[in-house]
Amino acid sequence: MGFSSTTNSSERDALVERALEAAPFGALAHLDFPAASAYPPVEVYDPQVEEVSMEAMEHMGQGLIDAVRAAWPQVLCEGRVSRSLVRMELLNSRGCQASYRKATFNIHIEGVLIEDTDMLFVSESQSSCHPIADITLLKESVLLQLERASRIAKVPTRTMPVVFTPHGLAGVLLGPLLSGLNGKMVLRGTSPLAGRLGERVADERISLWDDPTQPFVPGSRICDDEGVPSRVTPLLKDGVAANFLYDLQTAAQAGALTTASAERSLGSLPSPAPGVLYFAPGDASWEDMLSDMGEGLVVERLLGAGQGNTLGGDFNANVLLGYYVEKGRVVGRAKDVMVSGNVYQVLNTIAGVGKETHWVWGFLNAPHLYCSGVAVAAKR
Repeated sequence: MGFSSTTNSSERDALVERALEAAPFGALAHLDFPAASAYPPVEVYDPQVEEVSMEAMEHMGQGLIDAVRAAWPQVLCEGRVSRSLVRMELLNSRGCQASYRKATFNIHIEGVLIEDTDMLFVSESQSSCHPIADITLLKESVLLQLERASRIAKVPTRTMPVVFTPHGLAGVLLGPLLSGLNGKMVLRGTSPLAGRLGERVADERISLWDDPTQPFVPGSRICDDEGVPSRVTPLLKDGVAANFLYDLQTAAQAGALTTASAERSLGSLPSPAPGVLYFAPGDASWEDMLSDMGEGLVVERLLGAGQGNTLGGDFNANVLLGYYVEKGRVVGRAKDVMVSGNVYQVLNTIAGVGKETHWVWGFLNAPHLYCSGVAVAAKR
């Protein structure tokens, strides 16, 4: 395989020449490009996104900052409101021709509260393929974070129950888990899940699937970046490993079918990656999880979650924002605290799964996960 890319549409001949020059040094191509296909009608373009003016976006961001600072005037805030309009066209030499438009709207706010040498970071974001007009949920989330973190709690060092919020789940557990479900890692023999399809690898309450066919979700699409029509792919079903994520090349090498999971950038060949991930909700409320744990930790956001043997499922991360729980209620912020463990062990010590799900980054819909035992280390 040879690869080349350009941002100059007039240099097509040079583009081809560079790809041919690189081909003798590339990997052997095992794939066949897809032919012409029918694509699912995935709606990801709302023309109203284009109609939102820069002035309206500025007003929205400033309004969100003002709403937070009205309750917490000492918080330094930064707001970002953005919209993007994309047109994707993909063609190959076998007659495949895919084209779609996507519009996304994003709002993000972050704040820092500085008191002497202590720094508290809070943030929230929301993404949609529709214009976002109501900032109430963003404001309420940030104010709740500030309220829960208003005092610092003394956290012991030991293994204890931990609730991972959807953001916490995404920051700690998702990376190692997706590495294990990546077909490229399976082929290399570095995935702990290699050869374990059909086996139970997590608690039976854990189900995870990739579904980029959902309408007006930023991560959705009619096809992957190789032109294969999008589809639903179960990854974990009732705790059982159901599928790995494959693009055309890794699927051919594995003797499997692509899962329409190819993702590429301007400077790279396609590689397996999810489109829109869904964790199945459970039946536990927030109050149920706190009262059951008695004493423990709530992990909201992390810093340095990539540390550890990610390919083996290990994680070792500093808690950027978390809360200590005593007697079933949040008593304060967990400062200078680290969590560590192995994602597969954690997913087999599930004590509860939240009944409500929340969107993270426009591509992950997840509940709170309540785990019965995670190693927690606190600075003394």
